[in-house]
Amino acid sequence: MIEDREPIRVALLGCGTVGTEVVRLLRDRPEEFAARVGAPVRVTGVAVRRPHKHPELPEELLTTDSASLVDGDVDLVVELIGGIEPARSLLLRALRAGKSVVTANKALLAEYGSELYAAADASGADIYFEASVAGAIPLLRPLRESLAGDRINRVMGIVNGTTNYILSAMDSTGASYSETLEEAGQLGYAEADPTADVDGFDAAAKAAILASLAFHTRVTATDVHREGISGTSAGDITAAQALDRRVKLLAICDRVTDEEGNESVSARVHPAMIPRDHPLAGVGGAFNAVFVEAESAGQLMFYGQGAGGAPTASAVLGDMVAVARNLVVSGKGPRESAHAQLPVRSMGQTPTRYHISLDVADKPGVLSQVASMFNEHDVSISVVRQQGRGAEASLVVVTHTALDAALKSTVEEIARLDAVREVVSVMRVEGELS
Repeated sequence: MIEDREPIRVALLGCGTVGTEVVRLLRDRPEEFAARVGAPVRVTGVAVRRPHKHPELPEELLTTDSASLVDGDVDLVVELIGGIEPARSLLLRALRAGKSVVTANKALLAEYGSELYAAADASGADIYFEASVAGAIPLLRPLRESLAGDRINRVMGIVNGTTNYILSAMDSTGASYSETLEEAGQLGYAEADPTADVDGFDAAAKAAILASLAFHTRVTATDVHREGISGTSAGDITAAQALDRRVKLLAICDRVTDEEGNESVSARVHPAMIPRDHPLAGVGGAFNAVFVEAESAGQLMFYGQGAGGAPTASAVLGDMVAVARNLVVSGKGPRESAHAQLPVRSMGQTPTRYHISLDVADKPGVLSQVASMFNEHDVSISVVRQQGRGAEASLVVVTHTALDAALKSTVEEIARLDAVREVVSVMRVEGELS
């Protein structure tokens, strides 16, 4: 009988919105989880900073001593604290003692994932982290397991709900960035300090995890080129609309092969224009979606709620069930796969495309001057559009694919031309053939 088996004992570190939902579901559905695992699953302790803030939990479960809880008689440690310390030290402590770990901590994995994987390998413990990227969306396990026999060439997606809400609202209402950010805060989509979201730190950590899994290469957050959306203007949105595109903050992870056949990895986060008929363009509000291109499987898209207590708790519980099943049968989950060890390209050496909007003088020869700058840097022009007259004269250029450094140098030289009054906006273009 399942109920006669030794329970899987769980220590929970942190009990905010996600942790509270995890505990609630485990307590409300004990028979269901026991049947799925093959043994009862029991929370034996919850580490929190202020026990009096958690009247919903039995007093005997609560403690402020996280280290003692980890050192105690537990099989599985679930970390929902966030940040680097004390989470890193506590998880290393658990893994080195042979205790399996489930975590939603993207920042920790993006910086110290290799250290955690090494500790897990040394002791034979499991480490699962589905909830660290895209909330409830089953994404990491398909990359880690389902597509393990395939060759992934690109992972591109919307992995931050706050920025997607802001950009979606700017597109639909025409409001400015600051106005939409304020609205997002009032609706609870943006934190009181939205820096991690709007400056791309959150998405960059997730991009590092995605690139590591997709390309079997250790990629850290510092390897990821990062740009946020605070510089995105209503004019950028309007310019995208004129080209039948939408602006999205994208995490883009590419396998790049140079002319000699040498492979490398590119990982970047930045706003980009994508065609309105691209699957990611229709992802609105605070939803997340990730587009995967694999050699054999082709194009796959994963879509759903990327944040929130219940969605994230779903991913955490899925990992807990997987780890608990392994414990019941004395098995192991997938280990780190970094065998490819591909070099990580700098942003300057990454192939991209640009949309450039210029405020120019209304006189003959302007277009030829601008075009000559692109030619000098071996950057091919895909689309050029001249509009307005006099003080309202403008020039829009969309390039073919070239190295980002060449595109950047081209824009810098164009800005110095006497005929160019201002480089109004520069934004990368993704999601279509070059």
